[in-house]
Amino acid sequence: MAVEVVMPKLGMAMKEGTVSLWNKGVGDTVEKGEPIASVNSEKIEIDVESPAEGTVLKITVPEGEGVPPGTVICFIGNPGEEVAVGQAGELVQKPALEKEAASNKLTESVIPARKAGERVKISPIAKKMAEAANLDLENIQGTGPGGRITKEDVQEALQKLSEQKKEKSHEKPLQLKEETQVVPVSGIRKVIAGRMYESLQKTAQLTINMKIDVTDLIALQKQTAETIKNRFDQKITLTDYIARAVVLSLQQHQLMNSALIDDKIHLFKRIHLGMAVALERGLVVPVIRNADDCRLIELSQTIKELAQKARQGQLSNEDMQGSTFTISNLGAYGVEHFTPVLNPPETGILGVGAVYDTPSFVGDQLERRSILPLSLTFDHRVLDGAPAAAFLQTVKQYLEEPITMLI
Repeated sequence: MAVEVVMPKLGMAMKEGTVSLWNKGVGDTVEKGEPIASVNSEKIEIDVESPAEGTVLKITVPEGEGVPPGTVICFIGNPGEEVAVGQAGELVQKPALEKEAASNKLTESVIPARKAGERVKISPIAKKMAEAANLDLENIQGTGPGGRITKEDVQEALQKLSEQKKEKSHEKPLQLKEETQVVPVSGIRKVIAGRMYESLQKTAQLTINMKIDVTDLIALQKQTAETIKNRFDQKITLTDYIARAVVLSLQQHQLMNSALIDDKIHLFKRIHLGMAVALERGLVVPVIRNADDCRLIELSQTIKELAQKARQGQLSNEDMQGSTFTISNLGAYGVEHFTPVLNPPETGILGVGAVYDTPSFVGDQLERRSILPLSLTFDHRVLDGAPAAAFLQTVKQYLEEPITMLI
């Protein structure tokens, strides 16, 4: 009997999952536990492993299509089995002889051309070869079952292309055309693109900047480093202090810890702090829930734990939901001021730049001071520039008088 492979449920709130890539095609053999497809939901992407050894008999959900969790995305069985899905969802299996006869009939007939708009069928190895050579799949006629493009079809197309280039090598080109590599927008990148576009389209975003003198904060960080290391086996970073200052400031400026939903401003009683983490696949924002209950050392530990889970791909859907305010730090890349984009439906997001040293007058004395640039983007529909600046001023006060964050 053929085995069903279903769309996994990646979180309690998941309503739909999307197949971002098929690693196997119809007719390919698979081992038990071998990754056969990549699926994603929101900002979670995982590999789906084969539940059994056998052959991919049928793919029911193409790449880029979203379906509810539990939906059958493909069937795996023995070579020779043919599987169809009945109206009630039952499996209809046909004898191997029928498949062989159908295959013989196909090879004896003329391979039909693809219709306009029809999805290109291609084996994984042929797809990799075509992408590496930047071939247009629409111009390749497949000779495999059902018009599927095979490895041999791609090789033949490459041979024809090589011959065409030789014929034109003696001709003077009329114009130069830049070669490009086409990268499809899918998975996490596609989700981020959609959310950022929606954020800019549906909110009135304004960014204000402020410079913070963190000379005393850096001195405090160095003075307490050994004690904190010995007692908690932990290092308190500048990001940890900034997160603590933001939490304390949000408690005093509740309008910044809010969301505009259905023309109503929802003021959140608790603070759920989002900390953006940059990965190769895109940006993820794990959430520190009830951050207002955390002491500085607890906040630091949670930030590091969530960042590690993010880099190891172990974040759950719940780990990235429900934030009420977000911090995005590009200081490690040498960026000073930038314009962070709101993480909807939040009212504010704080951009943290790189610390730099500059000469500055303290009274009548010229001293070397460490400056931290901050950029606050807020939704102008919820609050005006003055209250937003007041929030940023409170953050500044905590960072310039760091002892107040420890009291």
